[in-house]
Amino acid sequence: MREIINISLPKELNRTVEELVKKGKYSTKSEFFRDLLRMWIEGKIIRELAESRKELVSGKGKLLRSLKNLR
Repeated sequence: MREIINISLPKELNRTVEELVKKGKYSTKSEFFRDLLRMWIEGKIIRELAESRKELVSGKGKLLRSLKNLR
């Protein structure tokens, strides 16, 4: 099920989104914002994985070989 939200943008940002839709990069403004949100979520996951890798390299984390190691 979809939810409808309304956002307000400064004119320049709105113009940018409208230009992307006009150029065919996105079929609608909604598609642009859905894609933007997906990219943000993906970036967040990538940053969290990078942080976990840093912890492992620095010796702060623990690499689990199986779920039994959680106990």
